[in-house]
Amino acid sequence: MIITITCIAIIYVFLIASFIYGFEKITTFKLTNLPSKTTFSVIVPSRNEAKNLPKLLESIQALEYPKHLYEIIFVDDDSDDNSAELIKGFLSNARIDIQVISNERKTNSPKKDAITTAIKLAKHEWIITTDADCVVPKYWLDGFDEFIQQTLASCIAAPVTYQTSPSFLSRFQTLDILSLQGATIGSFGVNKPILCNGANFGYKKEVFMHVNGYEGNTNIASGDDIFLLEKMVKHHPKAVHFLKCEQAIVTTSSQPTWSELIAQRIRWAAKTTAYKQWFGKFTGLVVLLMNAFVIVSFLLAIAGVLKAKMLFYIVFIKFNIDVLLLYKTATFFNQNDILRSFFFGFIVYPFFCIYVAFLSLFKGFKWKSRTYKR
Repeated sequence: MIITITCIAIIYVFLIASFIYGFEKITTFKLTNLPSKTTFSVIVPSRNEAKNLPKLLESIQALEYPKHLYEIIFVDDDSDDNSAELIKGFLSNARIDIQVISNERKTNSPKKDAITTAIKLAKHEWIITTDADCVVPKYWLDGFDEFIQQTLASCIAAPVTYQTSPSFLSRFQTLDILSLQGATIGSFGVNKPILCNGANFGYKKEVFMHVNGYEGNTNIASGDDIFLLEKMVKHHPKAVHFLKCEQAIVTTSSQPTWSELIAQRIRWAAKTTAYKQWFGKFTGLVVLLMNAFVIVSFLLAIAGVLKAKMLFYIVFIKFNIDVLLLYKTATFFNQNDILRSFFFGFIVYPFFCIYVAFLSLFKGFKWKSRTYKR
């Protein structure tokens, strides 16, 4: 057992160290005020988001990008609140090309259906997706545009973080998403992209069509971002990039309760078995095993089977490599203050991780008032 734990710890250190190295390899992109050229169709799937839409609409109104170069397509997924009316009310005062369409449900994945429905109607060359509970920065599209002009990209993942509140739950989730963003950027840096976030994801319309969209994974409710990324990497590996740009950071809301957070993470975990890239599966397995062995080592130390010194070494190694990746990520996102909660988050996370992994084996999840079975 001790040899197994030691081996996993060594592999974990090398894995996280590779993400740290990859994170540094991705140069932070700076805007240079190039003349705007790229045309965008921004797609926003929405279901019962009336409470969040005003902030998103305000941020869209504040976009600095030339209005004739983009359109916004809201896809209403059978909302039973006043989301559609709220958007239409905004339309009456906005000088932006915005339309609200209804989702055409054809599969077990409403969000993938919504994006596919909108792409069929999209007028422009580039598709950008975000979520209805997000806030976009004013130079958001400028970041994509200048990056596209300076690279040969046909698929671009971009940064996402949470709007932080003082509660430990909120700060815990911010630490978690920063670690995911660190791994995301790091994986791009070592040329093995494994993650992206649909709240800030762009690709050429023609490339989406070339890879046949979501064909092959519509039976899984979530994963509109990662499964598409896998296809892009397979068919266009040199054209897939990460936009590490401070002016392109999209912020979204964390879950308000632990139960909703657990349900969200069960939904995320449900798609991992369908990953096709070996490195993504390998990363998930190593992280899961490392967190499991931290708990096992703690229990063995209490039982006297494992020396306390060994437990200390394992925890010390994991703590330091984790905090280094988080520090670099938090610095980029300008959220260094969140590191004050890292110690307690570090203690809680292994138990949270294993609990969610265990539940995901047997339990379905609820998403947007819909129930999905395992």
